[in-house]
Amino acid sequence: MSDTYTGPDVLSWSCPAPLRDRPRVVMGHGGGGAMSAELVEQVFLPALGGPPPGGLTDSATVELGGARLAFSTDSFVVRPLFFPGGSIGDLAVNGTVNDLAMSGARPAFLSCGVILEEGVEIATVGRVAEALGAAARAAGVRVVTGDTKVVESGHGDGVYINTAGIGLVPPGVDPRPERVVPGDVVIVSGAIGLHGVAILSERENLEFEAEIESDCAALGGLVEAMLAVTPDVHVMRDPTRGGLAASLNEIAAASGTGVVVRERAVPVPPPVASACAILGLDPMYVANEGKLVAFVPRDRAEAVLAAMRAHPLGAEAAVIGEAVAEHPGMVVARTGLGGTRVVDMPLGEQLPRIC
Repeated sequence: MSDTYTGPDVLSWSCPAPLRDRPRVVMGHGGGGAMSAELVEQVFLPALGGPPPGGLTDSATVELGGARLAFSTDSFVVRPLFFPGGSIGDLAVNGTVNDLAMSGARPAFLSCGVILEEGVEIATVGRVAEALGAAARAAGVRVVTGDTKVVESGHGDGVYINTAGIGLVPPGVDPRPERVVPGDVVIVSGAIGLHGVAILSERENLEFEAEIESDCAALGGLVEAMLAVTPDVHVMRDPTRGGLAASLNEIAAASGTGVVVRERAVPVPPPVASACAILGLDPMYVANEGKLVAFVPRDRAEAVLAAMRAHPLGAEAAVIGEAVAEHPGMVVARTGLGGTRVVDMPLGEQLPRIC
């Protein structure tokens, strides 16, 4: 970024925190935002003996027999099961493959657990299975183990899927938020907001000025292209639940740096911008399923950006901001009018059940 940023006067700001003490689970607890984090931190981590050595990430990096492995698991409860650009079967593969790729790993094997609701049509299950298999082949991974369960009618939503994955992390590759330093350049791989708006349009039978399809895709090949330029990518995230805003906030909090985003540099497709304007949504908080955001050293940013743009899934990659020493743990956006706004961690999810 060419101009110098001095940072906002954060000491003059105040914002009352909403009360989130709830005796029961609500939909916001599954939205990937602050409520999800609180549920994990206050309920699960104490019961499991605290956070793992590598911290809380979408995939864990572990040592086994001298090899570094990435290990991840995810569950998929999207409604509807089929949507423009994909299905729950595609999501079940690509979501887990992408979590592995964000650790710098080459995804290799998946497990697949399927929960079926009594009464769902076998033809529907077959379509899901076909989509899942095709996505696995496209991603270059094999489903090597699995399980199937059936629940009574009315106790599910047709099909739920859990996938877990394992991949190998190459030597010298170590992307994690603690490596982010002031001056790092923030790059997003392409247009944001497509998946969430595609799900919403199908679910609510909404029509916009142009058809919007999910960006659901496996990002392993794009990550390999980036790491071929330099293994020194400081951190990568796929901004799914909670969107780009959640990923940037998680990285800022874990790294202890501030993040500045140039709002006009964030690639938002016109149909997504129009849909969000009509529905009162912020594209920064809308889910994606085939995009990544990376923090890279400034002296490697141009080379990484060129490598991304040479790959089909990174053709629209753009520099959107930088890490700064000011306002550690906070993400701010510079607006087109020259102002500054805080891009806070989402509380829950603008659009529930999107993955």
